[in-house]
Amino acid sequence: MTQPRLVLPGDTVMVTRRTLRRHHLFRPDAAIRQLYLYALAVSAREFGILVHGVTLMSTHEHLVFTDPKRRRPDFLRRLHRLVSLGTKALRKWEGATWDHERTSVVRLLTERAVIEKLAYVMANPVKAGLVQHARDWPGVTVLPHELGRRTFRIERPAVFFDPRNRQWPDVVELSLSLPPTLEQAYGAQAVREAVGEELRRQEQLARTEVKERGWRVLGADRVRRLSPYRRAASFELLRDRNATFAVGRGQKKAFFAAASELRAFRRAYRQALEQWRAGLRSVVFPCGTWWMGQAHSATVQT
Repeated sequence: MTQPRLVLPGDTVMVTRRTLRRHHLFRPDAAIRQLYLYALAVSAREFGILVHGVTLMSTHEHLVFTDPKRRRPDFLRRLHRLVSLGTKALRKWEGATWDHERTSVVRLLTERAVIEKLAYVMANPVKAGLVQHARDWPGVTVLPHELGRRTFRIERPAVFFDPRNRQWPDVVELSLSLPPTLEQAYGAQAVREAVGEELRRQEQLARTEVKERGWRVLGADRVRRLSPYRRAASFELLRDRNATFAVGRGQKKAFFAAASELRAFRRAYRQALEQWRAGLRSVVFPCGTWWMGQAHSATVQT
C-alpha cells in the first residue's frame, strides 16, 4: 500500500515525472513545446495553480508551482493526461507515455528549499550533460530573470485538441508568478538574484561532474535531432527513495520538524483508516488528507 498524500493549501512543490522507459518522447522541438505549454496553461487555469518554474527534458518534466486551493492531485492528473494523449497523437505513439512509477511530488518547506529547487530545475540539462549552460537548453525552460515576469502565449496545437470544443481556446496565456513566500520575504528582484546565484553554483558543480564522468556535452543541435523513439542510455538508479519534502542545505532543525510532522500525519491517518475500515464513518482524518475526503466524503480536520 502506498503512503497517504499530505496535501495542504498554499504548498509549493517540485514535481518530476518520467516518460516510459526513458524514451525521448519530449525531444525539444516546436511541436512538443507548444503541446506541453498549452496543456500546462489550460490545466493551471482550471485549478488555480501558480506556476513558478518549468523545464521539460526529452525524457521527463520538472515543474515548480504553488497550490493555493488544494487542487494539486486534480491538476496533475489533468496535466499528465493531456500531455500523454497529445504526445501519442503527435509522435504516433502506441501505449503508455508516462512511466508507471508514482509521480514525484516534493513539498518545499523553507525559502532555501524553494530557491535550490528552482535552480535545480533550471540546471537539469547541464547536469545531464546536454548543454553547457541552462540558457542553452532549446526546450521548455525558465531562467532566473524570467521568474515572475515571463508570459507564454500559446496557440492551440494542431493535434488532439479539437477546435470545435469550447474548452480549448484558440490562444491561452501562462504567466509565471514568484513563489508567494519568497516574494513576501525578499522582494521580486532579490528572489531572482538568489536563484541566479544558486543556479551558477549548481551549473559549476554539474559541469565538474560531467567532466569527471568523461561525458561529452551533447549540445543543443544534437539534442534537437534525437529520435523520440530511442531510449536514454545513461545509467539511472531505479526505484530509489522517493523524497516527499525538502528543506534545503543547512536546515537541520527544519528537517527534523518536517520529518516529525510527516510521521505524525501518517500515524494519525493509519489510525483513522483502521477505524473507517471497521465501519466507523464518523472518524475524522488528519488535516492534509486528500483522497479519503474526495473519494469517500470522509470528514477531514481543517
